[in-house]
Amino acid sequence: MYKNISIRQLALILTGVVMMLVTTIVTVVKNYNLELIYIVLGISVIGLLSFGLFYFFLSAFVFRRIKLIYKIISDTKRNAGEANTFEAKSIEEVGSEVQEWAQNTSKEIISLKSLEDYRRNYLGNVSHELKTPIMSLQGYLHTLLDGGMYDKKVLKKYLKRAAKNVDRLDSIINDLDAINKLEDESSNIRPARFNIMDLIQETIDDLSVFAKEKEITLSVKEGANTGFTVFADIDKISQVLNNLVINSIRYGVEKGETKIGVYALDEDVLVEVTDDGPGIEEQHLKFLFDRFYRVDPSRSRELGGSGLGLSIAKHIIEAHNQTISVRSSVGVGTTFGFTLSRNADSI
Repeated sequence: MYKNISIRQLALILTGVVMMLVTTIVTVVKNYNLELIYIVLGISVIGLLSFGLFYFFLSAFVFRRIKLIYKIISDTKRNAGEANTFEAKSIEEVGSEVQEWAQNTSKEIISLKSLEDYRRNYLGNVSHELKTPIMSLQGYLHTLLDGGMYDKKVLKKYLKRAAKNVDRLDSIINDLDAINKLEDESSNIRPARFNIMDLIQETIDDLSVFAKEKEITLSVKEGANTGFTVFADIDKISQVLNNLVINSIRYGVEKGETKIGVYALDEDVLVEVTDDGPGIEEQHLKFLFDRFYRVDPSRSRELGGSGLGLSIAKHIIEAHNQTISVRSSVGVGTTFGFTLSRNADSI
């Protein structure tokens, strides 16, 4: 019965008890004309009795419920893997911990909602990226099956287009697989010492034919061509350089120029890939490393690529405990930069 007493009922009971005590002392004083000292003693007794009653009822009914709530929170934290055991604590300590728990829970909810939004957007982007080449393939193949295959010109033209879309599908799937591996095996980095300038020159040589198609010049920036020795996974850093230089060529202007430079930063080095292309508006910069993000979707798909190159580059650099960034000015050009360590203890 008393375990289920409400706060209102508790307040009424305490008020009634105090009123009875006050009424009793007033009656005694009035009937017996007691001296001041007895009045003071009587009031003191009432105060002590009131304190005792309040303490008893608060401990028995209110604080017991607070501790029950705290125990539930403690059990929740323990089930979540946090080292926490329930102990009887003061109401101040309980209040502080409950408030902290509420704040952390609120942050977790916001984080989970953010992750859910990201997951939804990511699945939508994957679906869209895969659907575009698949629909094109269906169109070309059905056209050929409906009679187009008997026209040699149409047959060759549509087979080339179909092959191009198959290559695009293959590129998307391979890049998705690469990102998943980087996420699942972020520590799967095989670092070694190598000269970063040698790798840059190798990248320039490998991509020179692709650059010539748009008459873009690839070069090392003067004054930033020191051959620093870095400690990193050479194959993965080669992939980063390739992705950044290919992007500068793909989206650069014809007869433009892409320059690569290396700069010393204490124990790290900064590698920058700079082009003189059209540049990127500021509102797009913070999203560039997101999967499938495209500044101009129609133009990006026309130029090829999976839309995952920058995301892969970011994963690789972060797996090295380093950073990658971008800055750009519309009409001037874009610079991508990433750091590498010269210290073997950095990874």
